[in-house]
Parts: sequence; C-alpha cells; structure tokens
Amino acid sequence: MSSAVANAVAACRPYCGDDCRIGLILGSGLGAWADSLDGARTVDYASIEGFPRSNVAGHAGRFAIGERFSKRVIAMQGRFHYYEGHTPDALTAGVRAMKRLGVTHLLLTNAAGGVDKSFSPGDLMLITDHINFSGSNPLIGPNDDSFGPRFPDVSNAYDRALREAVKAYAANCGLFLREGVYMMFSGPCYETPAEIRMARALGASAVGMSTVPEAIAAAHCGLRTLGISLITNMAAGILDQRLSHEEVQVAADLAAARFSALIDGIIKDVF
Repeated sequence: MSSAVANAVAACRPYCGDDCRIGLILGSGLGAWADSLDGARTVDYASIEGFPRSNVAGHAGRFAIGERFSKRVIAMQGRFHYYEGHTPDALTAGVRAMKRLGVTHLLLTNAAGGVDKSFSPGDLMLITDHINFSGSNPLIGPNDDSFGPRFPDVSNAYDRALREAVKAYAANCGLFLREGVYMMFSGPCYETPAEIRMARALGASAVGMSTVPEAIAAAHCGLRTLGISLITNMAAGILDQRLSHEEVQVAADLAAARFSALIDGIIKDVF
C-alpha cells in the first residue's frame, strides 16, 4: 500500500502546494461541500495506481482540493469500508496520503444510527471516543515507523482541546450539538436489536460502519482529529420500522446545509 500512498501524494501535490494543513473525510450527503471549495480541483481515486476504490452509493470516490476562508483544504469525497473487502492496510491510504501532503488537522464525518434514546434523527454528535467492534484494526501487519510507533496511544484520538473549541463555537452560534461515543460494527448489514442493546450497555451513543479505522490511522500519524456524526436514523429496535440505506441518504441530504455550516465554522474558527 505504500506505493499507493506515494502515487496519491504525487497526484494531489500539484494542487495542494506546501500549505495544505486541513484534511476532511466526508460522509454521506456532504460531497457537495467539497465541490464548493474555492478553486476546487479533483483527483479520482480510479486515476491513482494501486489506490483503493469507494463503491458506496453517494460517495464520489475522489480527492477535492481547494480553499475555504483562504485556507488550503483536501477532502476525500468517499471513504473505504471493511465491508467492501478492503484489507486493513488499505483503509489507511487516504489518511496517510494526507499526512504526507502536510495535513496536521483532520475532520472525520459520518452518518450514524442513534443508540442513545434521547437522540433524534438530524442531530449532530461530536465524537468523544470510540469502541472498535469491527473485529479488525487498520494497523495490523508490518508497522511503518515513518508514520508512527508499533503501539500507538489512542487515548486522545478525538482531540480534547479541539472538541472544547467546537463546543464553544456551537454555543456561540446557537447550534445544538450532541456528544457521545461512536461504536463501529463491520457491516454491511445493519445491527440487530440485541446488538444495539449491547452497544447501549457498553456506553455507545451511536453506531456505524466507518470512521474508527481512519481515527486510528490518524492517531498513529500524529494528526489532531475531530469526528462528527450525523444521526440519520434511530438504530434497530428503537423504532418499529425497517432500516435502509435510502433512509440514511435522505436524512443526510436534509441535514447537509446545517452540517456544512458547522464544517465551515470548524475550518474558519477552530482549525
């Protein structure tokens, strides 16, 4: 995978320059945010030799590079998931490429199912910590010491100081922001009601199928990271209704403007 990372860096470098400190990985419904970057240029994953592909509906599968508030930004419009069959190492490719491009601050976003019964669809949740219930880890295999140590500390994977700054920003703007623990399952099936009861008992506030591998890789690389979940639906067994990807996409699209405004605020006032 190191060659894929090098190829991604070579493809994106002409647009990133030497001052691209901010990276984002955009979840469902947020692809249009990156399209609106000033001077946006894109690099398709498919054009990068050896780089993984994103095959999920609603994920464009490309890097977008441009400026927001005169700050150079690189965003991944589409991420990689275990359930797509990627190796653990492949899931680190985007984060590691960003590290090589000079990124120091990373924002991870996702769509998630609400486990905390006080949550409602449309809520935004600042991730305070995670539970990796995927059964794997993106750092399995030989360690690349140029990125980080064999046994990295992930106790501050979601940077405390940055979280406090986001909470202060949200309070000043009158933006309601939840906080909680994100629990990752491997997918692709949605969780069972029994699994959701377990997740709640273990302290999870929301569940999903992404983000944790990227947060682990970012901690390994020494990136200061934030994570925000959009609660698109209540998890299995809470409401008497079936879960579907279409429901997630509709909810993500409805909340996209509010979520995008929060991202703008983070880039302008926090990063």
